[in-house]
Amino acid sequence: MEHNTIEDSRNIIFRKYEMGRLLGQGTFAKVYHGKNIVTSENVAIKVISKQAVKKAGMMEAIEREISAMRLVRHPNVVEIREVLATRGKIYFIMEYIKGGELFNKISKGRLKEEYARKYFQQLISAIDYCHSRGVSHRDLKPENLLLDEHENLKVSDFGLSALPEHLRHDGLLHTQCGTPAYLAPEVLTKKGYDGAKSDIWSCGVILFALLSGYLPFQDLNMMKMYRKIFKAEYEFPPWFPPEAKKLVSKLLVVDPNKRLSIQGIMRQSWFQKGVKHVNLLCSVNEINQDSELKEVKLMSPRFYNAFEFISSMSSGFDLSSLFEGKKKLGSMFTSKCSASVIMGKIGSLAKKLNFQVSSKEFKLKMQGRTEGRKGRLLVTVEVFEVAAEVAVVELSKSSGDTLEYVRFCEQEFRPALKDIVWSWQGELSDCQLNCNV
Repeated sequence: MEHNTIEDSRNIIFRKYEMGRLLGQGTFAKVYHGKNIVTSENVAIKVISKQAVKKAGMMEAIEREISAMRLVRHPNVVEIREVLATRGKIYFIMEYIKGGELFNKISKGRLKEEYARKYFQQLISAIDYCHSRGVSHRDLKPENLLLDEHENLKVSDFGLSALPEHLRHDGLLHTQCGTPAYLAPEVLTKKGYDGAKSDIWSCGVILFALLSGYLPFQDLNMMKMYRKIFKAEYEFPPWFPPEAKKLVSKLLVVDPNKRLSIQGIMRQSWFQKGVKHVNLLCSVNEINQDSELKEVKLMSPRFYNAFEFISSMSSGFDLSSLFEGKKKLGSMFTSKCSASVIMGKIGSLAKKLNFQVSSKEFKLKMQGRTEGRKGRLLVTVEVFEVAAEVAVVELSKSSGDTLEYVRFCEQEFRPALKDIVWSWQGELSDCQLNCNV
């Protein structure tokens, strides 16, 4: 029996949200309109069948979506409010976007240049931020771009996204995924690809579609379409704006290393028109690996959802069974110290151990300077706020050898931080070690 799913005839779930009409459904999920009964805020509630997801082997996609969406909080990205669960279902509580898909506009024909530019500016702003957080979307297309009531673009559907832990030892991604007409040529090969650069190609395809009303690469024969993509073989319609044509030509470049970067896009004259209306447009991609630990500028760290906290700490509410294929080795501790004190302590420890340190907001990366059995060890630490006087600190191995990581945790990290630790979770057991070596 589902616990607290139906409270009364109003269909109240978790004593907090009222579920309303069905907005849409897919193979494994249904999306409903909902309302927070405390704040009266409209939300979208995505209900996923745990059994169906496990049977289809789609646990990793759910995990990716949760991980990616909680990393990227941006005005042009659909926000995930909470992740809740019962024995049989998972509930994503998300920002409600009622304007529909951008695809619906394109399907009626090409957009006016000023509207296409606005949507493209907001798309680039969002993707720039995603990349700064280590998230590659990998399925950018108009169907995954929503519009709110103010005609502002919102990037959605992170089920195929990739995070730093999905990179192989060559630093590249190798999974062929996405929608064929929007795929970068390097994704179709078996040589590996940079997820950020492949996202930029997809943005180029989207911009072409916005201004032309159709896709640059399309053919009823899939192999013929792929051949066009491999050659970047397409033609602009006569009405295509000249400056936008120059920009698209720099995005749909077969060699990803010659493709225009996000920063390069932002410098283009066509892109810069009216750019003052775009939020968070400045790039935050560059983090100097050798820089001193910078003072944290945010007032507080990212909030750690209470249910996520319970799920991580309590076996009774553990969601880990959803993600049995997960190979990420990690550990977690709680602290009653402030986030700034925690970041300062860990930063000082990293420098003392001669690690290269980079930090962004309340996330810190430590990379060893010596080559190990599987390259240089890279450890990521992130601080979350649970309550006014409680912080959760997540520690994970992003790359390098597992044995070296375990030794680092047990011999260096834990002993040095004992004065700020309230309690440890996620012990590095022999079972975990054997599964991850």
